[in-house]
Amino acid sequence: MSVSFDRAGVIAGFWAGLPVAVGVGGYGIAFGVIARQSGLSVAEATLMSAVVLAGASQLIAVELWGSPLPIVAILVTTLIVNLRYVLMGASLRPWFRHLSGGRAYGSVFFITDETWALSIADLRSGAGRGAFLLGAGLALWSLWVATTAVGAAVGSAIADPERFGLDFVLTAIFIVLAVGLWRGREDITPWALAAALALVGVEFLPGNWYIILGGVAGSLAAVIRRD
Repeated sequence: MSVSFDRAGVIAGFWAGLPVAVGVGGYGIAFGVIARQSGLSVAEATLMSAVVLAGASQLIAVELWGSPLPIVAILVTTLIVNLRYVLMGASLRPWFRHLSGGRAYGSVFFITDETWALSIADLRSGAGRGAFLLGAGLALWSLWVATTAVGAAVGSAIADPERFGLDFVLTAIFIVLAVGLWRGREDITPWALAAALALVGVEFLPGNWYIILGGVAGSLAAVIRRD
């Protein structure tokens, strides 16, 4: 299998990823606003987007943000949410094993749901462009970081977020994400179990541990059902 890693691949990936990145930019602005409401500065919110590049887990992290900082809850919850990236990375191995460690792992940093889908489709087409993921990732990363900074700056200028309905932004985003992830009847059992145990956790567990309880229960149910 011939796999290249050159400028042409980066450019092809960048242009393919740019339309998706523009769409993701809307979430970046929303995240910036929410991060400011949670107490992060513009610089801190922007830095998080630059080094994490994982919208769902970033939103969860800022929702859990507080004083004292629930470090364990944030780490465990975001770990569970991001476990899917392990499988995504493994699916790229047939092609990336032909690349040097620096090129492969440097590109894998830019894996998101969107860039992975674009890249795996390009690689399966036989194009052999190992740098495609890097290009698509750079497009998405650039706009994600820039729009986070814009959202955070705007968020800091809004004295009363509830007046504009911005206190509902996080809930709205997760509803949209959930609709996009819904695959049909096979999701009913794990989703229902996750929701039920999360509601139980709200009543009987301190802090935000109900999120972890629901997430773990739903994940285990999905694994058992698939097996």
